[in-house]
Amino acid sequence: MKAMILAAGLGKRMRPLTDHCPKPLLPVGGKPLIVHHLERLAGAGFQEVVINVSYRGEQIRDALGNGQAYGLQIFWSQEASPLETGGGIRQALPLLGEAPFLLINGDVWCDLDLTRFPALDGDLAHLWLVDNPAHHPRGDFHLDAQGRVSDQGEPRLTYSGIGVIDTALVACHAPGAFPLAPLLRQAILDERIGGTHYTGQWIDVGTPQRLAALDTRLSESFMNQRGS
Repeated sequence: MKAMILAAGLGKRMRPLTDHCPKPLLPVGGKPLIVHHLERLAGAGFQEVVINVSYRGEQIRDALGNGQAYGLQIFWSQEASPLETGGGIRQALPLLGEAPFLLINGDVWCDLDLTRFPALDGDLAHLWLVDNPAHHPRGDFHLDAQGRVSDQGEPRLTYSGIGVIDTALVACHAPGAFPLAPLLRQAILDERIGGTHYTGQWIDVGTPQRLAALDTRLSESFMNQRGS
């Protein structure tokens, strides 16, 4: 299975930190945010990763190169301007191939075990959902006892930004900029989305404040490991 990391956003919520540095390269826990993803993917046995870039994309490409330093092969999907989540995936399809792939939003941090994934079995996606964070109290979806994702029902959970995606979800959409969410919601109506409630560590690193909080958490964890 290949993985794709979404890294083409403008990082507007991170300003002024992103005025001169793209969000994926912002340091947290002693290394760029995106490097945490690359190390976890390599550690889980992934070999090929597609990364889409746009804003300050050359900085990201120069920093990560071909991925050899992380035990990976990186394929770059350059966007002249950000194509949003769906459009970014659509443009990257020639690099991803036809098999389902692991999708990771570049601006989340998570300790999810990346060595095991459920088979899609006809579904178009399998999403990992988390408890609603304080900044998103209403959540996104409901997950029933059979592991099916629904737009209706309680309790609500938040999409973690991590999922296994069938390329057919976006392949029929015209190229260009478009969000992924409407395609997911249509697939939910068609009863073709499964999910898992993930209760481990997860954070949406979307603001300077949350970046600082994650940096503190990871730094403290590292110091505790050294102390033990």
